[in-house]
Amino acid sequence: MKKVLSFDIDQTLNIAKTPIPDEIADLLIKCLDHFEICPISGQKFDQFLVQIVNRLVDRGALPQQLTHLHLFVAQGTQYYRYENNDWKQIYSYPLTDEQVQKISEALEQSARELGFWEEDKLQPGDEIIENRLSQVTFSALGQKAGTEEKYAWDPDCKKREQIVARAKKLAPEFDYEIGGTTSINAITPGMNKVFGMTHLLEELGVDKQDILYFGDMTQPGGNDYPVVQMGIDTITVRNHEDTAYALRGILGVI
Repeated sequence: MKKVLSFDIDQTLNIAKTPIPDEIADLLIKCLDHFEICPISGQKFDQFLVQIVNRLVDRGALPQQLTHLHLFVAQGTQYYRYENNDWKQIYSYPLTDEQVQKISEALEQSARELGFWEEDKLQPGDEIIENRLSQVTFSALGQKAGTEEKYAWDPDCKKREQIVARAKKLAPEFDYEIGGTTSINAITPGMNKVFGMTHLLEELGVDKQDILYFGDMTQPGGNDYPVVQMGIDTITVRNHEDTAYALRGILGVI
């Protein structure tokens, strides 16, 4: 029996950038009675709250259950857990201002040169490049764009692969991973999900064989692939419906 269920978020627990649906929330609440639940994603802390935590509370998750929920933010380079009825940051490994600037410039120049800088499509107050403290994220259409628009922008990842290839030439000291529907996460080498999962092992006091991971980007170059390379048991899903199907099966045998 596994002790930990770990999840990517976008396209694994939800429709990209939206709160998790009722069925996923209800299944996760049931899982909290049996497992440590560890979402790990390139998103920032506030998005974890909006997309997961608030939905669990709305569906009836109790404070005691939330103590078994662990938030590994920005690919696990930031970690939050629930203590004394609030979320406490356990660690954070931020980029320097100079690193943020260099990554941002490389991503913007690459997208502009390739014709993929679409600032005119942003909604008011949105941005293409976001400093998430321990990583910089390129979101081609911003965070507020509609779901259908995001899905249609780069379904085969070819645009982002071109941006990554060019950015890697401009700022080769950083790593670039494709995630979500329009995103690229830029990090210092080693600060990917291997870093996050390694700290998960340490913080929870478990071994690799105790973890089951769910992700949609498990192919080489995808932001879930480092977990596969670690040798952690992984279920590749296409969407949250696949995840729900698997969780129903897991709960059915407990």
